[in-house]
Amino acid sequence: MASVFTKIINGELPGRFVYRDETVVAFLTIEPLRYGHTLVVPIKEVDKWTDLDAATWAHLNEVAQKVGQACIESFGTPRAGYIIAGFDVPHTHIHVFPTEKMSEYDFSKAMAMDATDDATMDDAAAKLRDALGTTEQFS
Repeated sequence: MASVFTKIINGELPGRFVYRDETVVAFLTIEPLRYGHTLVVPIKEVDKWTDLDAATWAHLNEVAQKVGQACIESFGTPRAGYIIAGFDVPHTHIHVFPTEKMSEYDFSKAMAMDATDDATMDDAAAKLRDALGTTEQFS
């Protein structure tokens, strides 16, 4: 059965995409630590990051770094957070988010899906696409 991320990638579920190429996508999470919190996901469904082939792993991290730089630029934070947790969805993904302090690395403080503001989420995605130089929404 396809993961929820595969369904988003295939357009079966909605997603606020900020980047897409033939190997990797990046879209906003529905339960962000902060607005701009992005998931960088390989298109190929692989459960554990430790099982990715070396080329996909390298490219995934290259895109995560670009998204991180876009987070810093778009949201004016001194750093971008990077987390691989891997328990919530059985499809490798890297969490990248704008951050100012270590205490923001706490998923228990993530915004609930129904607590986020749609306009602010859309604006965050637009800012990241602009910083990444991607003009389409990949929908």
